[in-house]
Order: sequence, then structure tokens, then C-alpha cells
Amino acid sequence: MWERGETLRTELSAVDISWYVVARAERAGAADGGYLWAGLAMAAAVAALPPVARFIQIAQEQDIRSEDDLQSISIFWYLPSLIINYSNRSNLFCAAFGDSIWEISANILSCVLRLGLGALVFFLLAVAERAYKQRFLYAKLFSHLTSARRARKSELPHFRLNTVRNIKTWLSTRSYLRRRGPQRSVDVIVSAAFVLTIVLLACVSAQLLRESVTLERGWLLEAMMWVCCLGVYLLRLLTLGNNVNRKYRGCLSTILTEQINLHLAIEQRPESKEQLTLANNVLKLAADLLKELDAPFKISGICANHYLYTITKVVILSALSGVLSEMLGFKLKLHKIKIK
Repeated sequence: MWERGETLRTELSAVDISWYVVARAERAGAADGGYLWAGLAMAAAVAALPPVARFIQIAQEQDIRSEDDLQSISIFWYLPSLIINYSNRSNLFCAAFGDSIWEISANILSCVLRLGLGALVFFLLAVAERAYKQRFLYAKLFSHLTSARRARKSELPHFRLNTVRNIKTWLSTRSYLRRRGPQRSVDVIVSAAFVLTIVLLACVSAQLLRESVTLERGWLLEAMMWVCCLGVYLLRLLTLGNNVNRKYRGCLSTILTEQINLHLAIEQRPESKEQLTLANNVLKLAADLLKELDAPFKISGICANHYLYTITKVVILSALSGVLSEMLGFKLKLHKIKIK
């Protein structure tokens, strides 16, 4: 260990080393914020989409009489003129929420319910993202334990895998850090988000195969908004899960490096050949064990659940291949692509 620039030797158990890693990860994670603000912004966007779509639809019906003109004019080009024509606040409010008191009450209540539902869903996803971020910090700091330079930079204990006791401590620390924190609840949240996204994508793809998107199909625009917002979180979770697995898979390269160091140490210290050979054999068994435990590699919840993985590859990619085939004009089969 390092204290005030000096090197100190001490005896630590696997629990002590794990708590050093956990404390360092919590200090690093305390500086990261903003998990909830993005979720609240997405929930507000989902809640505001129906009134905005209703306002644009009513304004177009009143100002544009020809159906051909309605199809030819772009919404994004026409939106500024709509806002100018409806500059009065009461007109804007009535166009967005309706004219009668019952219609206004129902539309406002639906927006509040959408906001509450979106805030709840994105709050759970923010909690899952925070848990995955902590897992990534644990894996990153764990890889620093066997490197003197990185351990000193991260203010962590450092030890070499040159004895059976150190190897046992290293494996116990790895197992403890991988199991620390919420596991099953976070995996349930991620899997539920994947299932919801799959269902919405299936509905959107089936609708796009039949007809184009119009403002009359309000549920279609809302489903597309939900898919986009959920996709941002799921892409982030997939990235973090992939980084966590990559960090833990780096343990195999650490074992190979330590085996090379042991072979060199055997040549330099023939009197300790028996002890070093035993440590080398234990490292070989540890490498085989880690290969068995980490295969197949799991990314978030999509590869951990076999049925969910199969549905994602077959159903969604088949639906998207149909949409792309209609758009491009030739047959495209995305479900033949192998996802590892």
C-alpha cells in the first residue's frame, strides 16, 4: 500500500481489499450525477407529444383545405406559421387540449398520467443505469489491483499472483465484487424494458408495413417516441454491460502475464521452484475456471435470457428487414445475421 508517498507492507483479507475497492468506487460515483434529469426530460417529452400533435392536426385542418396540399407541406416547415396564427394563449390551449371542459379535463389528466408513468419508467431505468455504472467501476478498479502503477494512481492495495494465498484472495475479491449490489432486481428492470421495446417495435413495424405515418395515428407517434427514449437508455445499458464484461475478461490476460512472471522467477530463484510451480498450476486452473464461468458472455439482460435473445433476433430483425425491404425495393433478410 501507499501512504504519503511511501510504500507499506501489510496483511489484508479479501474482504478488506474489496472494501477498499468499494470505497474508492463510491467516491468516484458520488461525483457522477444527472441520472434522473434525462429521465424527467424524456417523460416530459412523452407527455407533451399528444397535445402538440393535436394542435398541429387541428391547425392544419382549419388552415389547409386541400388534401394534396396537406400531404405536400412539411410539418417542420409549417409549424412556425401555425404558432404565429395561434399566438393567442387561449387559442393555443384550446387547440392543444380541446374546447369543452370535459375534453380539457380528460386531456390534461392523460398528460399527467403519461408524465407519471414516464417518470416511473425512466426512474427505474436510471436506477438500473446507476447500478451498471457501479459494476463498471468495481470491474475497472479490480483490474488495477495487480498493476503497481494503476493501484498507486487509484489509491488501492497492490499484490502479485505469485502465491496460492494471493491467488485465492484475488479470486475471492473478484467473486465478491461481481455479486455486490442489486442483481436480480436490476436484471428484471432491464429485461422488462427490452420486452416493452420489442413489443412497441413490433407494433410500429407492422403499422409501417401497411401505411405511412400520419398525425391521425397518434398512438403510432407516441409509440415511436417511447421506442426512441427507451432505446437511449437500453443502448447505454448495453454499452456499460459490455464494458463490465470486457474488464472482467481482461483477468485472463492478467493470469497469462503472471504465469510469464512465474516462469521467469523460477529461473531466477531455483530454490523456490516448488512453490512457484504450484502457484503456476493454480493459475492455469483459475484461467480454465474463468473461461467456463464467463461463457457465454452476457450483455445486460438480453443475452442472459435465452428466450428474450431469440425473440429479439428473430422477431424484431425480421420485422425491420420487411420495413427496409419496402423502403429499399429489394429483399433484405436481417434475421440471418448472427448476433454473438
